[in-house]
Order: sequence, then C-alpha cells, then structure tokens
Amino acid sequence: MLLVVDNGSVYTSSLLKCIQELNINFESHVFSNISSLDIDNYSSIILSGRRKNNPEMNIVNSKLVKHSLEDDKPLLGICYGAEILALTLGGTIKKMTSPRHGLYEIDITKDNPLSSGKIKGFESHSYMISKLDSSFTQIATSDDCKFEIFQYDNTNIFGTQFHPEMSSDGKNLLEKFSSIK
Repeated sequence: MLLVVDNGSVYTSSLLKCIQELNINFESHVFSNISSLDIDNYSSIILSGRRKNNPEMNIVNSKLVKHSLEDDKPLLGICYGAEILALTLGGTIKKMTSPRHGLYEIDITKDNPLSSGKIKGFESHSYMISKLDSSFTQIATSDDCKFEIFQYDNTNIFGTQFHPEMSSDGKNLLEKFSSIK
C-alpha cells in the first residue's frame, strides 16, 4: 500500500484525486500523524508539497526519506518533497529570483522508469534544488530548473520539482511510479 504524506500543499487534494482515479491502493496522512503509524506497513511513499516551512514537517519527512533508503522502498518527493529529499541526502536549495507558476516544458535527459521525451509539468514554487549530492542522477531539466526530476543512486527514490498531479503527463508519471515494486 502507498503512503501519501500530506504536508499541507494546496495541491494535495488534486494529488489524492489523481491517485484515486488511477485505482491505486493508498492511505493519506498528515505529516504530524506519521509518528503514530507503522510505516513498515507501506510499500511505497509519496511526499507532497507544502505551503509553509515547519521544522517538525522537515524532521518527519527526512526520517521517511531515510526509512525508504534503508528499507529499499520506492519514494517520490513532489516539490517540497523533492527539496527535503535533496536536503536530507546532501543537496542544497535556493530561493529563485522569481517564482514559477504554470505549465512548463520539461526535457527528460536520461532513461528512467517514470517518463521519456518532453513532458509538460505544472510548477508552483519559489525555491529550487540548486545542487545534488553525487549519488543523485539528474533525469530531467527545464529552462529555469536544472533538477526537474532526479533519482538517488540506482534506487527507486525520485524527486520532481514540479507537481505531477496537475498535468496529464504528470499523471502518467504517477501511474508509472505506483507500479514500481
């Protein structure tokens, strides 16, 4: 079963609707309730975006990143989820000169199990991943964001700077992620 961590993004309801439409077996829990769960009961994890910074949220999401890595569980970090993935495993983020909002073209630069070619991704962020640890592989890029999609080592741990739940190409990416075992 997939665990969707609700970090308070305005797009979380769209993410949950998209996952329901894909007939994926999942549960969604607010980040502050994660400590009461047995996370070993979940086969994969999605970390949603967020609205505002919260130190407790950062701690909970970092622990989930480490758990996924230690237990070899697929993980997809979306927007903030991708940023906390990068930060937890040695990357950095920075404030953008101007926020991005809307559909943008994303170039897939490396073969991967999530997408190929050019896709449209919905962006809504004012921070971006600026550097990744050498264990990460860049999978996709856009005009303003170098790390639109990235993967940790040869694991099934991925980050997307954009919100896949908000475009048809992104929904295809979510469907492919959900089929990874």
